Amino acid sequence: MTTTDDRVESTDGIGRVGRVHVARATLLTVLMLAALVSVSLISAGHGAYPIPVGDILASLGNRVGLGGHTLERVAESVLWDIRFPRVVLAIVVGACLGCAGAVMQGVFGNPLAEPGVIGISSGAAIGAVCAIAFGVNVFGNWTVTVFAFISGLITVFIVYTLSRQGRRTEVITLILTGIAVNAFGGAVIGLFIFVADNSQLTAITFWQLGSLSQATWQKVMAILPFAVVGLALAPRYARRLDLLSLGERPARHLGVDVERMRMVLILVVAILTAAAVAVSGIIGFVGLVIPHLLRMAAGPGHRFLIGGSALGGALILATADLTARTVAAPAELPLGVLTALVGSPFFFWLLRRTRRKQGGWA
Repeated sequence: MTTTDDRVESTDGIGRVGRVHVARATLLTVLMLAALVSVSLISAGHGAYPIPVGDILASLGNRVGLGGHTLERVAESVLWDIRFPRVVLAIVVGACLGCAGAVMQGVFGNPLAEPGVIGISSGAAIGAVCAIAFGVNVFGNWTVTVFAFISGLITVFIVYTLSRQGRRTEVITLILTGIAVNAFGGAVIGLFIFVADNSQLTAITFWQLGSLSQATWQKVMAILPFAVVGLALAPRYARRLDLLSLGERPARHLGVDVERMRMVLILVVAILTAAAVAVSGIIGFVGLVIPHLLRMAAGPGHRFLIGGSALGGALILATADLTARTVAAPAELPLGVLTALVGSPFFFWLLRRTRRKQGGWA
């Protein structure tokens, strides 16, 4: 028979666990913010034209009216026209991919899920490669970006529509449909590559490998509204994602409209991922690695996990971009290649760990 003291002790134990998770989440947030500021300053100052951190802070202070001073003309131009747009774009793209990954794993109830599962990345790639291969120039320099964004959203709509049956969408059907669409997208991209000439082939390869080397303030402002919308909507569903982790049936009994929530969150993931891919090309594993690392460190609660994954994604991508342009200087390593080199071994470890914890897949 359970006594009142037993129940109080049990409740207190749960409370202690919760407080530990909150303390860890707070500490991680502070550390990631500090690291992101440090990496951003280092990235802004490092390159063929080095700029000391003191000069960067002086220029920033002058721009925002907090004292400081302007730098000489070349340094000011390098800092504000080349370095800062790239740093900010890395932060925005990383935040989009990290947040999208956390939401995807919550929706699917699987720590191995990531935005590419439902075909967003391959769909965006189809649009971009199509525009490059056929020399489309409807939107000028923005053509590839616009085509990638629109085709990414269209692909998600197709996947969701094909997966829906009887006003319901099963997770396994959604995943299998995404796999089929990814395979079809790969075939279409291969066909476009086959008909492309050498210059187009170079552009296609460069885009598929992922890079932020073409960063501009215009690109930052182009995806910023979509990033803000997605990053603002996702945390509103944190509690419902926590309830969904108990299972669909318990979540429905607790008042969660699972189908409506899944539809909204898949749209959020599509907006975040399509916007990121449209300006950076395909950058994998950020949405897979970051949420899982934070989940292991601070628990599975989505109230921290969604925002923390956005912050962690920004930190990781800013660090990866700095590494990509310095590790083989003066050449630049493709960003997607670097994230894959680091992310693939982690993914393999994650598969082994998950299988070992579950005692096998069967």
